[in-house]
Amino acid sequence: MKQPAVYILASRRNGTLYIGVTSNLRQRIWEHKNDVAEGFTKKYGVHMLVYYELHTSMLDAIRREKQLKKWNRAWKLKLIEAQNPEWRDLYDDIV
Repeated sequence: MKQPAVYILASRRNGTLYIGVTSNLRQRIWEHKNDVAEGFTKKYGVHMLVYYELHTSMLDAIRREKQLKKWNRAWKLKLIEAQNPEWRDLYDDIV
């Protein structure tokens, strides 16, 4: 089932962050965790899903992704910690 989503991955607590958008969150995070594609997350070991938001349309998700990418690091950390203060890997929580 397709569900637009914005997500944040981290290498560890307060580590390197990556923000992405997808229409299939579970599959996309699996691809990151298994280094399926070359790129930033593979190079820097950014595999832990620490935050995500579901959206009603891909356009809304893309807008939100672009907004979050412009935020400074402190705002991103605050966003993550408001929803996930323990910095748990949320991958197994995805339905």
